[in-house]
Amino acid sequence: MIAANNVTFRVGKKALFEDVNIKFTEGNCYGLIGANGAGKSTFLKILSGQLETTNGDITITPGQRLSVLEQDHFKYDAYPVLDTVIMGNLRLYEIMKEKDAIYAKEDFSDEDGIRASELEAEFAEMDGWEAESNAAMLLNGLGIETDLHYKTVGELDGNQKVKVLLAKALFGNPDILLLDEPTNHLDLDAIAWLEEFLIDFENTVIVVSHDRYFLNKVCTHTADIDYGKIQLYAGNYDFWYESSQLMIKQMKEANKKKEEKIKELQEFISRFSANASKSKQATSRKRALEKIELDTLKPSSRKYPYIDFRPDREIGNEVLAVEGLTKTVNGEKVLDNVSFILGHDDKVAFVGSNELAKTTLFKILAGELEPDAGTYKWGVTTSLAYFPKDPGKEFDNDYTITEWLTGYSPVKDVTYVRGFLGRMLFAGDDGVKKVKVLSGGEKVRCLLSKMMISGANCLIFDEPTNHLDMESITALNNGLIKFPGVELFACRDHQVVETTANRIIEFLPNGTIIDKVTTYDEYLANDEMARKRTVFVANREDDEE
Repeated sequence: MIAANNVTFRVGKKALFEDVNIKFTEGNCYGLIGANGAGKSTFLKILSGQLETTNGDITITPGQRLSVLEQDHFKYDAYPVLDTVIMGNLRLYEIMKEKDAIYAKEDFSDEDGIRASELEAEFAEMDGWEAESNAAMLLNGLGIETDLHYKTVGELDGNQKVKVLLAKALFGNPDILLLDEPTNHLDLDAIAWLEEFLIDFENTVIVVSHDRYFLNKVCTHTADIDYGKIQLYAGNYDFWYESSQLMIKQMKEANKKKEEKIKELQEFISRFSANASKSKQATSRKRALEKIELDTLKPSSRKYPYIDFRPDREIGNEVLAVEGLTKTVNGEKVLDNVSFILGHDDKVAFVGSNELAKTTLFKILAGELEPDAGTYKWGVTTSLAYFPKDPGKEFDNDYTITEWLTGYSPVKDVTYVRGFLGRMLFAGDDGVKKVKVLSGGEKVRCLLSKMMISGANCLIFDEPTNHLDMESITALNNGLIKFPGVELFACRDHQVVETTANRIIEFLPNGTIIDKVTTYDEYLANDEMARKRTVFVANREDDEE
């Protein structure tokens, strides 16, 4: 159990949290939600002891071990991958290293023998003999192949490092698990594995995530941060949303009845207060009127952008023909004879763990890369807008936001351009901010403004939900569903993929593809059935031998 007791946390004069009381208990998974800037990550740091409270304190059941998903991707670059995961239980790792140091001594003394015996007993009690196999199981589940386990973390790419840090947090069955955006940079297979792990996890989990599907899948409770308070709800994200909307509706209805009563009393007072025979009743009603209080209805601090992609012209029947595309990047063949044809109703999700293949294909189709072999041809009625995975070069200039977007606008009128920025929550003086100083989320919203203003009828998105808050992801999801043109996208948000795509193209590790006209959930179900059939056949062959 971990609890916040009358916790207040101030940043300067601003109180981010004020007298927060909340308890997180064993066997539950809590989704910590709130608008950007509400303090979700800050609250996790307070719970973990990385930040001190201004007032109040955090209590943890004595003897319980707390584990945190770390965010520094370079901290363990010098350590072997397997060792880094085992460091998730630091005491166990220290025992292992001390044992190794003692046994490596040439002048092994009686004192060393006694100390080694003590360490061995503690090591066995902590299931130390299973440590390496347990660590390997976590890594394999997240998609880190066995041949990488003995490399240093520094030899892995960025996404693999994220998985190692996640495995480290999960290692050793911690009593309390704090996860800040654990699905960031994970492929959909790894997210699915993590979902099952957390569903089966029997201790306390507190997780911050912008992935609505993930929160719905794993959370038993939802803790909503708003106006410096944390309100706890039993149930997942969808249950919280429905509950919060119902509470607001009930408060509005109660206030409406009170307002009607107030109006009735005010009319009686104004009619009879000057009438001597009725003055006593009027005075009585005036007292009743003074006692009526309307419940304060604070609108949520959450703000939803308005995302609406409207094509300037309808797309024709001939959209895109890809034939035999092949591309090698840094000596690795990431596209191998890829071919497909798009129709005017296609909304295609590109899935699979081979992220480089997806990004490479999108860059080729957007004209930023040349293939080594093969061709692609866009239809004559097609106009394209592209959202790159790494948009850094887009903002490496001294333009203000308004100047930057005006450069892409077919209409150079400032009022017209500001209208698109306003939809993406850039208001007032925001328009004169320099694009080079924008946050990750602000840059994404700028790119979405650029895509809306383009009037394109074919959209390519390479991981558009990275850096977005839940409100912006919801708005983007709605915009993609409504869009009448063609979409090609890669996205880690399960709900976006499931509600948008009508066709799935999976990139296999060898650069080839599987192409199915289906929804994402149907595709996963069929894929799972295929895997079960493969295992069944393999087991039957083993039995026959």
